[in-house]
Amino acid sequence: MSTEKLSFLTTTFPNLVRAADPKTNPAWGKMNLQQMVEHMSESIRIANGKLSFPLMTPEERVPAMVAFVRSEKEFKPNTKNALMGEEPEPLRQKNMEDALAEYQTEIQAMKDHFEKNSGTVLLNPFFGELDFNDWIQLLHKHEVHHLKQFGLLS
Repeated sequence: MSTEKLSFLTTTFPNLVRAADPKTNPAWGKMNLQQMVEHMSESIRIANGKLSFPLMTPEERVPAMVAFVRSEKEFKPNTKNALMGEEPEPLRQKNMEDALAEYQTEIQAMKDHFEKNSGTVLLNPFFGELDFNDWIQLLHKHEVHHLKQFGLLS
């Protein structure tokens, strides 16, 4: 497991978001910064088993999708997410600090889930069954994508 990428999820991502101007406009897409953080929390709820969706990718494409997860290839700007509508979800939290607290809770729940259920996998609706290391890799890739969307990483 990449402890560097896990540290990125637990520390770097929240610190970069906390330091950003909440009114930062995205380079693409319609989410604001807090909606993006809340979107990441939703993604992590799939990685910790609190949310589940059926596999949306045809079975024959899953090996290529897993290969993408395990690669260092990045998501392209404006990558569509079939679980999201055309408009961003309304905010769930009253402010960014609460959104980041929710995010940290979900990350901890993911770590706890995989500690208690060592060697298990959880289904990602796009990438298939992923183990803890795959989830860390995917979530890191997903966060880098959104941090670049808001100009918080180059």
